[in-house]
Amino acid sequence: FERAQSHGFSVAGITKPDAVPEAKARLAVLPFRNLGPDKSDDFLSLSLAEEVIVKLNYISALTVRPAIYVRKYAGQEIDPAQVANELKVDILLTGSYFKENDELRINLQLIDVAANQTLWGESLQLKYVKLMTVQDRVTQAVVRRISVSLTPAESDRLRRGAASNLQGYEYHLYGVDLYHKDDLRKAGEMFEKSVGLDPTYAPSWAYLGAIDTTLASIYFEGRKSYDKARQAYDRALELDPSQIEARIFKANLLTDTGYVEEAVPLLRDVLGTIPNMAQAHWNLAYAYRFGGLLRESISEGERSRQINGEIKADNSVFNAYLYDGQYQKFIQSLPASEDTAYVAFYRGLGHYYLKQWKEASAYFDRAYQSDKTLMPTQIGKALSQGLAGRTASGLNLLKEAEEKIINSGVADAEGVYKIAQAFAALNDRPPALRLLRRSIEGGFFCYPYFTNDPLLDNLRGEAEFAELMELARRRHEEFKRQFSAP
Repeated sequence: FERAQSHGFSVAGITKPDAVPEAKARLAVLPFRNLGPDKSDDFLSLSLAEEVIVKLNYISALTVRPAIYVRKYAGQEIDPAQVANELKVDILLTGSYFKENDELRINLQLIDVAANQTLWGESLQLKYVKLMTVQDRVTQAVVRRISVSLTPAESDRLRRGAASNLQGYEYHLYGVDLYHKDDLRKAGEMFEKSVGLDPTYAPSWAYLGAIDTTLASIYFEGRKSYDKARQAYDRALELDPSQIEARIFKANLLTDTGYVEEAVPLLRDVLGTIPNMAQAHWNLAYAYRFGGLLRESISEGERSRQINGEIKADNSVFNAYLYDGQYQKFIQSLPASEDTAYVAFYRGLGHYYLKQWKEASAYFDRAYQSDKTLMPTQIGKALSQGLAGRTASGLNLLKEAEEKIINSGVADAEGVYKIAQAFAALNDRPPALRLLRRSIEGGFFCYPYFTNDPLLDNLRGEAEFAELMELARRRHEEFKRQFSAP
């Protein structure tokens, strides 16, 4: 780096840089490998890579794979050509590090895989106290070596947002590592410690909001966690109004809690600045399906998939295909390499719609055995019990889920709809109608889906059902008027 010495770096072993022609270069930052003897330093592997990914996401001329795509390579020897093919990228940033006492050495390589050449390599020797500078220094070097042009706003953004407390930043990195290992509660503890020491570091607040949003919905923690999430996002955006992560996460919270009409402009604003932000396209697809704009939802979901090559579930699947009646395509859209409880439930649901009862039951049971605490797996198990002739047992599971929702204040209106569906499928109409109302009034008003959903067929003769459909239709029509593509 030109200014390395002033930031506590000493630089050695630089290869001659070659430039990549300016274009929307597709880049993956792989987890750095810990070459040191102390495995307690492994937390730096994915978290440092994620910090660089977050910075590079602000550059509109780049398409950068998110951490969920690259985390499987942590600690592995890799074949660059194979990894680039798997991730559908042109360029890889790889790195390793060795920490000993208060010294940290980071070795980096920027590889143009198609040309089979190293564009740039550096060995950075720094004091560990300078850890907070690594994110910016690496990002600036990558930008120069790929030769992308930055807008003034992008240049300004790359200079902003540095942490100011080493211990706080270390807690942040621990939190990032745990977050991507799906240990949300421990990750939350780390981010709480981070903001306790450095309350002005916006990324930690954004992560806290994301964790509380997830805990609020699929883990039944409800209103208390929703409130904490909203406060965390607001704090992050107060500190840094341009922060992408907080804006996207907050839009997701708004959608979940009945304010999807506020979420759409927030996401459109992000995409107006960074059109190739796959996560923003995906969350916009999520928002559109809440309001019943299935054509637009599918278009945004496919745009996200076009950018990132495939869908990584991470508690989100391509539901718009399901809602549009494209059941086989929905199953095919599920990530083939993932078999989490969440994905297994949705495989079961796809087969349930296709009336492939044996396959549906097998996936529902597998999901439930994998994680009995998730709302979706409890719904799947109830449907499986119904298929097995144990309707009373299935209804008991659903009643327990409804009780948790009521007591906790869970506001995930789409999730509530799925419980209503399951009650309807098991032909218990009063709770089905009760939860259907809660779902629609809570902001899930996907009217085109409701009119054709076979799981609701047992309700269609009820007067209250007609009333609820009219309620959904009116809000859907207004949403369509505001946001439908011409």
